[in-house]
Amino acid sequence: MILVLLVVSAIALFLSFIYVHQNTLRISLSVIFAALLVTSIVFVSKNDGQHYGMVKTTTTTTQSLKSAGSSKQLDLLLYQSVGTADKHRVYIYKKTTNQKKVSHTTASVKTANQVKTTTATPKLVTKTTRWTYKSNAMKFWFGLANNDKQLIKRTNYFYINKNWVVLSTTQAKQFSKLMKQQQATLKARAKVYVTNQVKAAMVKNPTMSKAQLAKVQKAAAAQYQANAIQSMLKTVKASK
Repeated sequence: MILVLLVVSAIALFLSFIYVHQNTLRISLSVIFAALLVTSIVFVSKNDGQHYGMVKTTTTTTQSLKSAGSSKQLDLLLYQSVGTADKHRVYIYKKTTNQKKVSHTTASVKTANQVKTTTATPKLVTKTTRWTYKSNAMKFWFGLANNDKQLIKRTNYFYINKNWVVLSTTQAKQFSKLMKQQQATLKARAKVYVTNQVKAAMVKNPTMSKAQLAKVQKAAAAQYQANAIQSMLKTVKASK
């Protein structure tokens, strides 16, 4: 409405100055419409530059966080660097396990991302701050500027467990490639490792039952796999 008042007062000032011939009336109308015009310009400027009539409003949303990868053995939070200095990142994740297309954060200077460790269930907490009008009256006067709910900043907090791994998309591709390249070798080495662990366990306890041996085999296989994954992750992280 303030923009309408600005236009109307400008037109009225012009018409009164040109078409009103009676001096006293012309001067009076000109002063009134000039005052309205100047006042409108001032408040439009204050609304645009200083967000006059507005307040900062922050909302918080929480959603579940799932691994961006398809592997059941490794929980991944991926990111893609924006620019060459790695000052800004777009994080890639899933909201549900069966989600086919991954979600990602916004690539914007107004969006910040923080990764935090938690012992609770992984989650994504987003805090969004916007400019909103103080009242319906303020929205009535300045709403035509179309700046209601203008974004000030958005911060995404990724709460992940210690077993999660944060990799760039490039590192994730390198890791996947390395896994495929070493698959046969790892399988053979895993077999030897498990065999040695079983032998060592039998030396300590020759009377172990089949169930106990199976438990040792399973634990040894899981341990070798975890060690192998950590070794490959160390390699891809070092390469950057």
